[in-house]
Amino acid sequence: MADEIRRNMALFPIGIVMKLTDLTARQIRYYEQHELIVPARTNGNQRLFSFNDVERLLEIKSLIEKGVNIAGIKQVMNPVSKESEEATVITEQTESKRREMSDTQLHRLLKQQLLEKRPGKASMIQGQLSRFYSNKP
Repeated sequence: MADEIRRNMALFPIGIVMKLTDLTARQIRYYEQHELIVPARTNGNQRLFSFNDVERLLEIKSLIEKGVNIAGIKQVMNPVSKESEEATVITEQTESKRREMSDTQLHRLLKQQLLEKRPGKASMIQGQLSRFYSNKP
């Protein structure tokens, strides 16, 4: 199943993203306003975030901690539009898969993504998420 799921598939509600990134809902919405992330929306207007969104949020958090302001972050990180390849998407197929996934399956998928090595790109998400998995099955 992991092969079928792309990194920009909408999976995580804002509550989980808050726990994974240690950001507040207000901070996450602020970065969305500035088009640094583009989470997908359900029919009920709930935000759903992808692996790419979580990774971008962790990069933004790291830059903020280094003293970079939003204008600087926008220069370092290209804004994401809803039509770009990096935008989080919801399709009928991905939405049905997301609904079928149990919390355990989602946890395993997150762990697999955490351990995945992508050539040429060190993932900040790996260090941040490792604490999330330390006590989980």
